[in-house]
Amino acid sequence: MPVYRDEAVVLRTHKLGEADRIVTLLTRQHGKVRAVAKGVRRTASKFGSRLEPFMVADLQLYEGRTLDVITQAETLGAYGALIAEDYPSYTAATAMVETADRLTESEGSLQQYLLLVGALRSLSRREHNASLTLDSYLLRALSMAGWAPSFHDCARCGLVGPHDHMIVQVGGVVCADCAPPGSPRLDTETIGLLGALLEGNWAVADAAPENTAARASGVVSAYTQWHLERGLRSLSHVSRESSV
Repeated sequence: MPVYRDEAVVLRTHKLGEADRIVTLLTRQHGKVRAVAKGVRRTASKFGSRLEPFMVADLQLYEGRTLDVITQAETLGAYGALIAEDYPSYTAATAMVETADRLTESEGSLQQYLLLVGALRSLSRREHNASLTLDSYLLRALSMAGWAPSFHDCARCGLVGPHDHMIVQVGGVVCADCAPPGSPRLDTETIGLLGALLEGNWAVADAAPENTAARASGVVSAYTQWHLERGLRSLSHVSRESSV
């Protein structure tokens, strides 16, 4: 059976039998992979802790008929325990890996892989508020998947902005002519923060007041739930408390 190596982020795990585990991975080169890790639930397992959610590892696998099999695992990023000890970071990371699971398939998705690894690393190091890190990740992951929002020009007709009517179903802000009657409007500060989160401009994002960040989070949540159709189960459990 063909053997291959790849870097991977652990998205989720399921028990299999008495000692094995099915691991869903987002890999650097092979997209999303479901594989069996045999014996990892035994206390004597050499790499059970390396295959927990949010961990990044260098793996050796061989191709199976239905599921691949993990034979080696070397830790590249031990983010799991660091994230799990902080509740806002844990809930944010849970929403991130669910998003990656929903947006990626078997084909390679290097940009999605690198974005997720960077976001998990940032959460583990408490570089920014966990809620802001999640919002930035969601906007950028959706953009890579083809749902890039517009927070300046009109998302419907392309009229140069700035505009302040927000319609998530259309894809961002719209001009006064394209805005349906009664459509919500956003203040300049919230629109500016949304743009900063999309661009990864942390100097602006970190300086945003809590009320502005809360409004931006509401927009990001609505945008994400709309475009993923079935929504994210984990998003309702996300803690929006400050973790920095």
